[in-house]
Amino acid sequence: MSAYRLLRPLLFALDPETAHQLTLQLLRLGGYEPFSALLRWMYAAPQKPAQAFGLTFRNPVGLAAGYDKDAVAVRGLAALGFGHVEVGTVTPRPQPGNPKPRIFRLVEDEAIINRMGFPGRGAEYVQKRLAGLYREGLVERIVASLSRGPRRSTIVRVHGSVILGVNLGKNKDTRNEEAVLDYLALLQNFAPLADFLTINISSPNTVGLRQLQGRAALEELLTQLRAQRTFEQKSLEKRVPLLVKLAPDLTDGELEDAVGVILDQGMDGIVVTNTTLERQGLRSNSPHEAGGLSGRPLAGQADSILKRVVGLVAGRVPVIGVGGIINPDDAKRKIDLGATLVQVYTGLVYQGPGLVTEIVKKL
Repeated sequence: MSAYRLLRPLLFALDPETAHQLTLQLLRLGGYEPFSALLRWMYAAPQKPAQAFGLTFRNPVGLAAGYDKDAVAVRGLAALGFGHVEVGTVTPRPQPGNPKPRIFRLVEDEAIINRMGFPGRGAEYVQKRLAGLYREGLVERIVASLSRGPRRSTIVRVHGSVILGVNLGKNKDTRNEEAVLDYLALLQNFAPLADFLTINISSPNTVGLRQLQGRAALEELLTQLRAQRTFEQKSLEKRVPLLVKLAPDLTDGELEDAVGVILDQGMDGIVVTNTTLERQGLRSNSPHEAGGLSGRPLAGQADSILKRVVGLVAGRVPVIGVGGIINPDDAKRKIDLGATLVQVYTGLVYQGPGLVTEIVKKL
């Protein structure tokens, strides 16, 4: 029996957000030796390199955004065998998120409903955390000072460490008409510190955010981000891959519009999907709580959107498959549908960190 099978009943006896914070703090300890070495030994995943966005991932399995919002446990998470870790969602300014309770386990459905609302300590805090990781050598990169002057970065990979993504979102009180300013600031802040950046316009828990997926709004947003990205790449002398994360609740027409804009604006990839507002077929006691649903009930919907997006992009950009991955077969199905990489989150809550290695072995 795995250690997590023994630990899970204790965690599930706690409020979901309390349990989440506890596991996050335990993983912070995993950033220090000998705990890090122990985690690497326990959760060693075989090498299965994957190529996407001009990057080489040690395997196709990543941690989805939302688990480590403030980049406090990246070292411990990297020791669990992930090919990449996506931190965030990060907003320009700190914000508390929505009122508690805001996370609900649907155990019978192996699902979670959350209405977090991008709580976090803000961009400045996360910048300092990531800059500290570079100094410690986690991502094996020397980065020039983030103060004034040239911001050229030199990559010096030493032992193939984990690829780092940062998920970017606007503050709750930023109007959609001004949202581009939030995303531009975040792009500038994190371009030197991340291997790739994901534009989050698909969370259902920030009022009005999903409206940015509409053709006109998305085109205006990505046009300006593309120009800023070009500037950052020249300044840093490195590639800055930009991805866009979409919702599973888009109609066929809305999805075609969004993917068309993403391709026209030269983005590097698409993440599908975020959580859903659908509630069909749930058996648990809290199906009608407001927020985004993740876990097993999302699998069919997420797979359908993934298949559609893969067809629309026709190989022009890689697609990351997220949503409903509870076991290795779920992940393999997404790869078979055309995903280049997959990401997990809710599956870890129900199956534990050993799921990562199990998926890589299955692939």
